[in-house]
Amino acid sequence: MTVSARVAAFCERFGTTVPVLEAPMAGACPPELAAAVANAGGMGANGVVLDGPAKIADWVARFRAASDGALQLNIWLPDESVDAPDRVAAATSFLETYGTPGPDVEGPDFHAQCEAMLEAAPTVVSSIMGLFPADYVARLHERGIAWFACATTLDDALAAQEAGADAVVAQGMEAGGHRGTFDPAAAEATTVGLMALVPRFADALDVPVVAAGGIADGRGVAAALALGASAVQVGTALLRSPEAGIDAEWAKSLDGLAPERTTPTRAYSGRLGRAVATPFVQAWAADDGPRPAPYPQQRKLVGRFRRGETAGVDRVNMWAGQSAGLARAEPAGEIVTRMWDEARTILL
Repeated sequence: MTVSARVAAFCERFGTTVPVLEAPMAGACPPELAAAVANAGGMGANGVVLDGPAKIADWVARFRAASDGALQLNIWLPDESVDAPDRVAAATSFLETYGTPGPDVEGPDFHAQCEAMLEAAPTVVSSIMGLFPADYVARLHERGIAWFACATTLDDALAAQEAGADAVVAQGMEAGGHRGTFDPAAAEATTVGLMALVPRFADALDVPVVAAGGIADGRGVAAALALGASAVQVGTALLRSPEAGIDAEWAKSLDGLAPERTTPTRAYSGRLGRAVATPFVQAWAADDGPRPAPYPQQRKLVGRFRRGETAGVDRVNMWAGQSAGLARAEPAGEIVTRMWDEARTILL
């Protein structure tokens, strides 16, 4: 199948006119950003891992008031509980050098979130860090909702296809935010770049491949499609848009950011993710820094200190992909249109 035929088939099936999907970045996907992407012909998105049912419903209502375009909702599959009191104690002591923690806040119930996503009926519900159980996949499909599964290895991608995924998101190691490895302990060992990952997936899978990681302009889009992807998913490329409305310090850090100034870290959540190499992130990687607590304990600890009286703790997770320096401070719709126009010029 030609590139144009592959892209056209994907767009027709999933309700887009442009093969550019917004990455579902939890905490950085306001409805205005998703609507801008969808109204430009792409697919808007939201990461709901931290959102309860009421918040999910409200977000979707705000999106639909601004767009009738394609929409993806994404959630993490829960980790098995890891009992590591020594690591929790060491991480707590280290954070106490920054100040006094605030109160703890319980996260939402996973099963209630899944029900809320079904009720919202987006175009796509996507998973990261694992696979949905068979009964939930069946319920998605009964309601006409597609399932996209994020994978970082071919073994995980094949497992997703076997479990009924309608597409697989190939996440290269260049991507900002959390790594999508099914096994949390294997994240550092699965740092495969997108140039190697996409053709490996495309050659082995029967479902469409969506390329994610380090794509921030039309050259990246064209390269991913030429390698066998049917669409691309971009996150960092959109973060400087006015619709994203992220923390000012985070947005400023992305301006001209060199690839080597991003780094994989477990400092924010206990799960590996690529972020700006801030002093806080670097402190955890120093020789005298502790090993972060497992997820979700590390996320909860960092959240408590953000809510307390502290100085030096990053106020937000400053995620950044390796192509952050290509991100522009432009309206999100213009970014999507420009990326696709540039890609078509290259491919045609």
